Amino acid sequence: MQLTSKTLRNIFFATAASFVVMACSQESDTGASSTSSGSAASYNLTLDMTEFMAHVVEPIADTLWKSAGWILDENEGYYELYPTDDAGWENVHNHGAMIVEAGNLMMLPGRAVDGAWMTYSEAISTVGGRIMTAADAQNKEDLFQAGAQLYSVCSACHQAYNPEIMSRFQP
Repeated sequence: MQLTSKTLRNIFFATAASFVVMACSQESDTGASSTSSGSAASYNLTLDMTEFMAHVVEPIADTLWKSAGWILDENEGYYELYPTDDAGWENVHNHGAMIVEAGNLMMLPGRAVDGAWMTYSEAISTVGGRIMTAADAQNKEDLFQAGAQLYSVCSACHQAYNPEIMSRFQP
């Protein structure tokens, strides 16, 4: 059976949507930040959200997505993207940790938009933890699934907060 790219995209988005529901439904504790004296903390928010995404989140996510899955092309044939040694898996673990913290940075006062934004940010951190766990176990399937969850959360958030980006990917 030959699957078209449109069919594969539809299957992927249907699967991705289910991951968003799972990731966003998890409960977490988001306490307010303050200094030890009890006054509100001051954060350096030099990067606006567009710059933060372009310079922090996207490079981390791209590295992760290039570390899981398979490619079949006319020239190279079939090959896997997964790490092949301990250093490669450590790199994935480190980028998973960066995704955890990127989600936290998105929740800072001055960046957090509303409750849904907080839910997406928490989901990104949760998925980052799953990436770290998969890397520690060197589990290719779990890494692939966590990468799909990361894509789903990012896509859902972009649909809610930046529809111009998502319109470029729609048929």
